[in-house]
Amino acid sequence: MQEIQGQAKTVRQLMSVKYAIDYYQREYKWETKQIQELLEDLTETFLEDYRKEHSPIAVKDYGRYFLGSIIISKKYSTNYIVDGQQRLTSLTLLLLFLRNQQENAPRQVAIDNLIYSEQYGTKSFNIDVDECEPAMLALFDQQSMDDSNTPDSVRTILARYADIGQFFPDEVSSQALPFFIDWLIDNVHLVEITAFSDDHAYTIFETMNDRGLSLSPTDMLKGFLLSSIKDTYKRTEANDQWKLRVQGLQNVGKEGESDFFKAWLRGQYAYSIRERNKNAKPGDFDRIGTEFHRWVRDHSDSRGQDRLILRESDDFFAFIRHDFDFFSRQYLRLMEASRGLVPGLEHVLYNAKQGFTLQHMLLLAPLSPSDSEDDTLRKQRLVAMYLDILLSRRVLTGHRNTYSSMYYGMFLATRQLRGLSAEGLAHKLRELYEAEAAQEENGLAPVSWLGLHSQNRSPLHLILARLTDYVDQESGEPSSYLKYVNEVSGQRFEVEHIWADKPEQHLDEFSDPNMFRDRRNRLGGLLLLPKSFNASFGDLPYEQKQPHYLSQNLLARSLHPQCYERNPGFVEFAKRSGLPFRAHEQFYSEEIEMRQDLYCALAERIWHPDQLLHEVGG
Repeated sequence: MQEIQGQAKTVRQLMSVKYAIDYYQREYKWETKQIQELLEDLTETFLEDYRKEHSPIAVKDYGRYFLGSIIISKKYSTNYIVDGQQRLTSLTLLLLFLRNQQENAPRQVAIDNLIYSEQYGTKSFNIDVDECEPAMLALFDQQSMDDSNTPDSVRTILARYADIGQFFPDEVSSQALPFFIDWLIDNVHLVEITAFSDDHAYTIFETMNDRGLSLSPTDMLKGFLLSSIKDTYKRTEANDQWKLRVQGLQNVGKEGESDFFKAWLRGQYAYSIRERNKNAKPGDFDRIGTEFHRWVRDHSDSRGQDRLILRESDDFFAFIRHDFDFFSRQYLRLMEASRGLVPGLEHVLYNAKQGFTLQHMLLLAPLSPSDSEDDTLRKQRLVAMYLDILLSRRVLTGHRNTYSSMYYGMFLATRQLRGLSAEGLAHKLRELYEAEAAQEENGLAPVSWLGLHSQNRSPLHLILARLTDYVDQESGEPSSYLKYVNEVSGQRFEVEHIWADKPEQHLDEFSDPNMFRDRRNRLGGLLLLPKSFNASFGDLPYEQKQPHYLSQNLLARSLHPQCYERNPGFVEFAKRSGLPFRAHEQFYSEEIEMRQDLYCALAERIWHPDQLLHEVGG
């Protein structure tokens, strides 16, 4: 029998060789959530040690991070991945992103050999999947790619790369970037297990994944809570209730129950969080994220400021029968609202589309099992509206809503929402917004220079979807938001430029192509249109393109004079709102600035913080 080898390797060591994937392996399937969690774990670990005054050699002494194991079957001198394809592909996408990010940096870390090799002028990626190679080349060359009529795995790769761009934290994007790259490739480790036949490799895989049924944190929490209920009948009743609710949570998704407990316990009971300095100890927020079952056990008899009081048998029974039952039902309703438009909770979907994973913690924070149904819904709507206002205004002022930039402040806000009435909650949320705005030079007002770039295409798509849908609805048309964010099968909508990418058509205004593209990318020069429209008309000059806008959404139609003649609902809205709508027979820099002003005025109406007080009659 040939030997089986196991060896710890750094990312540099692991990614500098080529890997193949057998035809029967599943496609790349990671979703946004997994990419977010990977980025959060890596960047948070790095930032615990990084300091601006450090020299590059200091990275050698930074903490290590273990990314798990992979299983390789060695056949004909080729490394075939048996287990670990998802992580290695995601690492490749991260390395591609980092390579592109450091392109113009004063200090660049050499990582090309961890992504590809080149022979006779042809690039060959180290993760070798034929059908994905065109997508990888497009990402490498920083070119857009038409993903229509492509395999699911190609669309997934392009989407996850976009996720990395959206969620990669600002704190690591500039001066810290080369330090992070050094740390990633030399301080992040995986264990590579190598077998020399498929049979041996799959035996290892099955042994590591299928032997024994380890208890989940949810199972261990259940055991602790039920064992503390002394009355047999109550224990049985609590157990039946637990199974019913956990089944519903499991139906939400693979980690539905775990995500619920983290959101509930953090929202209702956590008081502390790890301070952002070296050697700081984990707080309630952090421990709940990694071991919520142990945290409950350790805090069950706390006599300090904790709201979690579990001392007597009846406390444990009430915790399951009333608290767990109530909050799990609310969580399931919020999860439904995060996947489709639920009347009264539309803002939950808007926040979910922005990838804001912390919202459920805040949405559960002000609730109480004693709340009426109306009060419960009003509180959820208020918190979701506050988050929508805050997140959208941050995008409109050029910020990115990454986990690392938001989680600390959001947890501090969470603690202030507990136990408030709906009216008190509205005033507290307005106060929190003002505190956030006070930290910004322009007070979170939409900025006139905002434009499209490689890292904000997805957030600006969502902004344009809201602007476009708002104009539709205020003009008496039904909501098309789900269509605009591509949640409805059929036409695919994309951010499109009003100007074609032809600087030679604008030499009278711009002698420098870079200045032309900067102005072309301004928010006021963008529309949300079906992909097929751009394919047909995108290269045309504005004067030839303008008549075709009449067949599109009202925000696009408003560029044409006929929009103000044949749309009474829109004309009435424009008059009532006083917004600076106007047709444009020509479209130069001045017209882009006018549209920018229009979009900013629309944004002020949609995301005005006074709406929070209006919800409670203020």
